[in-house]
Amino acid sequence: MLGRVTNQTATFQAQRSLQYNAARLAQLTDQASSLKAISVPSDDPTATGQSMLVRSQQANNAQYTRNTTDGVGWLSTTDSALGDTTNILNRIRDLTVQGANDGTMSATSREAIATELVGLKSDLLASANTTYNGRSIFAGSSDAGAAYTAGTTTTDPTTGVTTTTEPTFNGVAGSSVQRRIADGTTVRVDTDGSAVFGTGTDSVFSMVDSIVSDLRSGVNISSHINDIDSRLTAVRGAWGDVGSREAQLTRAQTTLANSSTSLENQRSSVEDVDMAKVILDLKTQEVTYQSALAVTAKVIQPTLMDFLR
Repeated sequence: MLGRVTNQTATFQAQRSLQYNAARLAQLTDQASSLKAISVPSDDPTATGQSMLVRSQQANNAQYTRNTTDGVGWLSTTDSALGDTTNILNRIRDLTVQGANDGTMSATSREAIATELVGLKSDLLASANTTYNGRSIFAGSSDAGAAYTAGTTTTDPTTGVTTTTEPTFNGVAGSSVQRRIADGTTVRVDTDGSAVFGTGTDSVFSMVDSIVSDLRSGVNISSHINDIDSRLTAVRGAWGDVGSREAQLTRAQTTLANSSTSLENQRSSVEDVDMAKVILDLKTQEVTYQSALAVTAKVIQPTLMDFLR
């Protein structure tokens, strides 16, 4: 049995078709202006989920990149400080060898060497207190402004005896500063100052004081050369370790940069539209909408009742 199609039914169907075409035209117009395939999650729930996942990965990647950059800054500063420390210790060794080999050296010459050694001790303290972004690179997780607090020198006015206290190490034993550069991967960016410069009477500062004291007293200082060599070995070992960690962070920077490009391509493929395609679709939809308007206007003719109203 054939059903009867009334004017009201035809009008309703025509209105629905026009509304659909108008909505599609509005959607394409919005995409052409924003170049985004998704305006609201309901446009494409699956693509929205993919977009959220990729953006989460991008946020993690960006944080790892910032951590890596900060870590490279720490280790580059440490590398420079250890290089300076090595040069200073080499100069101390040269002066010690000079003072030990010249048995006929005058008191004035010995004092000149001693004075330079005292200055080099101050340079060592400055290297030990090197900071990066306000944090001491040799004090671990300590919030102290300097890894070592300078020692003091006092002279008893009665006896004339001079007493010197060595710099105090302010680092936290067993602590470290870590930077996360990937999921489940961290790299230490600080260096243990006590292993490089020592503490108390075993510190490099106490060693220099002993050399200066023996030199001024006329004692042969050749026995201190082995102490200097031991300290140089410790510094070079720490220097090599810093270099390996810095290389690891540099490789991580390259990996993260590549990952950033890949993730951006994934995000673009989900969220962004093809400009040429969306413009072509827009023009096609404009023609379709205009045609629908024209056809509807001809098919749905006004009736006598429309005029009577």
